[in-house]
Amino acid sequence: MDSAELKRYNRQILLPELSVEGQQKLKAAKILVIGAGGLGSPVLLYLAAAGIGKIGVVDHDTVDESNLHRQILFNSTDVGKSKADTSVSKLKLLNPHVSFLSYPFKIDSANANSLVQEYDLVVDGSDNFPTRYLVNDTCVALNKPLVFGSIFKFEGQVSVFNYNGGGDYRSLFPEPPPADEVPNCDEGGVIGTLPGIIGSYMANETIKLICGFGEVLSGKLLIINALDNSSLILNISKKEKLVKPESQSVSDKNAINDYEEITPEAFEELKESLFLIDVREDFEYEEYNIGGSNFPLYELNDHLHTIPTDKKIVLCCTSGLRSRIAYNLLKEKTDAQMYILSLNR
Repeated sequence: MDSAELKRYNRQILLPELSVEGQQKLKAAKILVIGAGGLGSPVLLYLAAAGIGKIGVVDHDTVDESNLHRQILFNSTDVGKSKADTSVSKLKLLNPHVSFLSYPFKIDSANANSLVQEYDLVVDGSDNFPTRYLVNDTCVALNKPLVFGSIFKFEGQVSVFNYNGGGDYRSLFPEPPPADEVPNCDEGGVIGTLPGIIGSYMANETIKLICGFGEVLSGKLLIINALDNSSLILNISKKEKLVKPESQSVSDKNAINDYEEITPEAFEELKESLFLIDVREDFEYEEYNIGGSNFPLYELNDHLHTIPTDKKIVLCCTSGLRSRIAYNLLKEKTDAQMYILSLNR
């Protein structure tokens, strides 16, 4: 590093956990960022400012006026421009010591391998399930660590996959949900500050991974609720992936802590022998419910003492996504058989 770089990064070099050695690791690192939107904006700004040696930006989209409340890399004069190209232009002004590459096209099965293999680590800030699974599977195939983040309304998630023996994205969600059940920010909205919070966590995990200090979120899922300031860390087991069985009725054939999916009709027939936990928010439960106890996902820990040990547990939500997260939380704290119930199936 030259004197200008030493001056620029002085405040983080002063940290004994990072030091000059860590700064040199940052300069040698090559990071591929998928998505230059709400999450990508803070990720790119902080990684560029930190002195990552090479940063690739993948985004096929253009800037839209509705993006500007959360995609802080852009301003009104950028509407209609390529997100990838515009990001790189702005980031070069932030830090001329970093090498930037723009990929203004969609990552797909034809180019994923060639893109990912050129980098040490991938940061995924994409907003759709097909891209998340493609990026995850490519990183697994090429043995590349993956920093993951997602946002919706007031909720954000962060994790580190395929690193140091930890699981991958499919350890948390083996299969994508049906297309008609996928929530998105265009329909459900998102508070503009949330991507800044989650994106900052993603950048922080990336820096820790590169420099080798601190405890990273490998094998863990951090969930943050910006509405009530609650947070939760769930353990993700690599060997105990959530498996979607063929049957949708309740049986005892599965091992302890496995679950089956159950239909509302099957639940009605057997509900006397089951303990139903609805992990949706209070307002969702008030609008429509099929009984049981309403323990919102973020309050589930507070209700552990009320869950009976002599009944099978049914975890209920709209699409099954929150129920699977609740399953991951409860499977280490109960020997009860658990089942997933999706209300819109």
